[in-house]
Amino acid sequence: MPRKRAAGFDNQRDLIIEQAATLFARNGFPGTSMNEVAEACGLSKASLYHYMSDKYQLLMFICEGHIERLCALVDEVAQQDLAPEPRLRLMVQRFVEEYADAQNEHRVLTEDVRFLKEEDQQRIFAGERKVVGAMAQAMIGVRPELDASKMAKPLTMLLFGMINWMFMWLKPDGGLTHERMAMVVSDLLFGGIGAVRLEDIGQAEAGERIRQE
Repeated sequence: MPRKRAAGFDNQRDLIIEQAATLFARNGFPGTSMNEVAEACGLSKASLYHYMSDKYQLLMFICEGHIERLCALVDEVAQQDLAPEPRLRLMVQRFVEEYADAQNEHRVLTEDVRFLKEEDQQRIFAGERKVVGAMAQAMIGVRPELDASKMAKPLTMLLFGMINWMFMWLKPDGGLTHERMAMVVSDLLFGGIGAVRLEDIGQAEAGERIRQE
């Protein structure tokens, strides 16, 4: 008969995954030990192994969990009865919001997925293809001729290029918020630089809120 999980098992495991994502994002998957993960969680190494079999399983939980949340986001937007432009704007908004709360997980997915086995990578890539495909279809909804021209995916990848790397320079505690930046991305997408609204934040403040190398 399988042993029952202790109360709070899932909460503790979630904390471990969160702390591991922070460490992997900072030091890389190869540069992080299970001892460091245990210390960050306030656990002994033996206790850590009660929740995770090894470091590889931790990486899998981080990557799979992140891509599953992105796929769920796509499904949630698809279930809403929205016209093409509001639908695409909402997708942009939801992705920016998700990345704001999952910067470590996103960095790990981007940089450390190569350490997964081939079959595990393929599951992650299948989720990524679903996400990219959904955004491309939202693009086609706004401009149907993109489908025949085969430009929907290239434009989608350019859009994700704006969104995916925002965590590299946007300060999470600055006046230039992720909510505001979601609006900027959508305005830029639909109207070009001339359509970006500037009334919310001044030039000096905007420069102040961007990370410097």
